[in-house]
Parts: sequence; C-alpha cells; structure tokens
Amino acid sequence: MFIIYDLVFLIVILIHLPLYLLRKKFRHGLPARVGVLPKGLDQKRPIWIHAVSVGEAVMVKGLVLRLKEMFPGRRFVISTVTATGNKIVRSFASGNDFVTYLPFDFSFIVRSVIDRVDPSLFIIAETELWPNLIRALRKKNIPVVVVNGRISDGSFRGYSAIKFLLRPVLAKVNLFCVQGEMDKSRLVSLGVAPGNISVTGNMKFDSAVFKIDAGELVKSRGNLSLVAADKLWVCGSTRSGEEEMILAAYKVLLVDFPGLKLLIAPRHPDRVKEVEKLVCRYSFTPLRISRLYERPLDLVRLRSPQVARGKRTTNECEAKRSLPEGDERRNPRSVFILDTVGELINYYAIADIVFVGGSLVKTGGHNFLEPAMLEKPILCGPHMFNFRDLAALFLKNQAFIMVKDRESLAREMKRLLNDPAVALALGCRARALILKNQGAVERNIQCLRQYIS
Repeated sequence: MFIIYDLVFLIVILIHLPLYLLRKKFRHGLPARVGVLPKGLDQKRPIWIHAVSVGEAVMVKGLVLRLKEMFPGRRFVISTVTATGNKIVRSFASGNDFVTYLPFDFSFIVRSVIDRVDPSLFIIAETELWPNLIRALRKKNIPVVVVNGRISDGSFRGYSAIKFLLRPVLAKVNLFCVQGEMDKSRLVSLGVAPGNISVTGNMKFDSAVFKIDAGELVKSRGNLSLVAADKLWVCGSTRSGEEEMILAAYKVLLVDFPGLKLLIAPRHPDRVKEVEKLVCRYSFTPLRISRLYERPLDLVRLRSPQVARGKRTTNECEAKRSLPEGDERRNPRSVFILDTVGELINYYAIADIVFVGGSLVKTGGHNFLEPAMLEKPILCGPHMFNFRDLAALFLKNQAFIMVKDRESLAREMKRLLNDPAVALALGCRARALILKNQGAVERNIQCLRQYIS
C-alpha cells in the first residue's frame, strides 16, 4: 500500500511542481520539505509539534509555552506547511527550538528527517494525517498524538470512502485528543478504538486569550480619524464574493447611519487591488491602511500616488469625482482596506460591530473567537462548516448572529445599530461563552504527560 501511496504522491507533486516553484511563499521552505536540514542539528530527543498553518500555529502557542513550564530544558521542533504559519511560530519559539517545514510525505524523505531530528514524541494539531510520516514514526517507537482533533464534514466523507486504506494509518496513532463527541464518534466509525480517543475540548478557546496594547488602540483610532459619534464596522478575513455583499449592505446603511465607517480586511492581502476596484464600483473611495502610515501629517487624499507624481492615471475613483480637500478619512464615502498583516486584532478591538468572513461564501468560515473575547457583537454567514461545533455552540447560546445574504446582513446591522443594548448583550454572551469553555490546553497536557519522560 505504501509503495502505491509514494507513487501517487509523486504524481501529485510533479503536477503541482511548476506552481510550487513559481510562488515565492512555497519556494521559501523547499529545502526542508525535501529533507535538507541544517548541519549539526542536535535537539536531544525533542518534542516535535506540527501545526499546518496560521490557525493551528496560533492554537499551539499556549500548549508549547505550558509544556516548557512543566518540562524546563526540553527542546521543541515545530513544523508548519505554510510560510505564514512558520512566521507565527517563530514569534513565540525560543532560541533552542527548531522551527522548520514538514517534509514531503515520501517514505525515503520522512525516514531521513526522523533519523536526523530523533523526536521523543510527535504531536499533530487538528488531524492532519500523513501515512508515511506516521508509519516511520511508529516503526521507531516514537509516540504519535493528535491534539485538538476534528473530523470535518468534508473530511469524514472522504475518509469514509477510503476507510479500508485509512484504518492501518489511524491504528498507528497512539492517542486522539478531540474537540467533541461528534469527532469521537466519527473516528470510531473509521475504525479507531474508543480507548484511544479522549474528548478534551477545543484549544482555540484558550488561544483567544491575548493582550491589547492601549497605545496601539489609540493609534488605530487615529489612523481612521474616528470621533466619538462614529461607529466602526470591521469585516475581517473576507473572501471573494463577500465584499460585494458587504458594500451593497453598507450603501443601504449609510442612508440611516451616516456616521458608520467601514473597514474591510481581505483574508489574502494579494486581493487588495481587487477589493479596491469593487469599492470604486460602488462609488466609494478606497483608503489603504498602509498608505495612511506613509503620510500621517499630509493626510491621504483621493488622488493616487501616480497623480501625486504628476502622472496620468485611469483610477476608477478619479474618473467619477474631483479631488476633495481635507482629511479624506473623514469623507463619508471612504472605505478603509486593511492591507497589512498582524493588525486585524487591533481593529477588532476598536470596532463596534464585527463581521467574520469566509462564511457568506462556501469556504467554511474563519475564527471568530478573537472578536468574541473582545465582547464584540459578531455577524457570520451560514457557511461555517470549518467551525461547525463552535458555530452551533454560539448559535445555541445566542452569542452571535448568522446572516444568509446581503439583505439579512443589512437588516441585522440596522438592528444592532438601532439598539446598542442588544449589541452589548450579544458581545457579553460571546465572551462569557469563551471563558466557560476554556481549559482544553490543560486537559491535553494531562493526556500528553504519559508520553513525556
């Protein structure tokens, strides 16, 4: 079976290799992914934790820091697949830790890497299963533990179709620490022994604990030139197809709420130009946050950098209206676009209402726990299948509002803006629900102790 898997994996890699080499964010981790590690690497039987991308990297931070408290001197290897996840890990890893990329799942590559790293324990965040890697770890008697495990609807359908192939891989995992009873029942149906599964809760509730710098909040409000009478609507992690619905709803809302300001934070910064065009199409003026930093005194006007240098431009916004005077951030037709990385939390913190994207289109939604911890009234679309259990819990406790289209988005926004008491209660219930469900990190650690000497 594993020889066939190697062959299939090779075909997949060859098909995607041109794209892999062309895209810079993939090229960066290529040496580690093919098994090339630094010379003289000696981590002395480290604990290896794998967190595929940003969400998992943020989630395992608390686990890593807690393990370091309990086992001082123990070294860690932390791997990711994405460059953004790698960057997050480097922000909290210590000097003795080795931050790397997960090797491609070819049997000869993973065997070589495992021999070099020689881990004492391998921890996988959120059920990312690599057959050759798990098999090689088990052959060397290295325990494999899944933490914060979940089996999504899509994964369960796919796994069920190849259950006979997957069962030997699942059997090589020593312990699954899963988020909920649904995840446990799905694993059991796939052939995992119930005794090898422990329901420990969702560690993302614990990762929602963070500190906000008061000075950064003042700076963020200043960036947008907000005054006391303004209301700020932050739409975070938006995807293609959502910004149009948001802008259509915003246009309706401005009629009754002229002091409402809108900030859109696309999930992928490389879509900023696309979002700018949409903003112009709705007769608004796009203002990038990064350009507000560049010109803090001579505040950003409608004109583009090309106009400022005396060059001709075909900017859609300029074709529609003449250049106004004054602070363009106070223009009621301006829409802010967050084109920087790592600052969304600051704008969530100063928001009056938050919409979390990836949910009005079928991408599965994004993590809404940060604005919930900040006691913000939250709106999400109906497509929250990546956070199925969390969304169901929040809906059951009336801790966020689910909308289905731009009409219901505008309607619910209007309700929250008209009734601040409803908005306040919504935010309070969201924070209370997070606090009530924290503790999964400690429960996972209790399960891991038996594998750490």
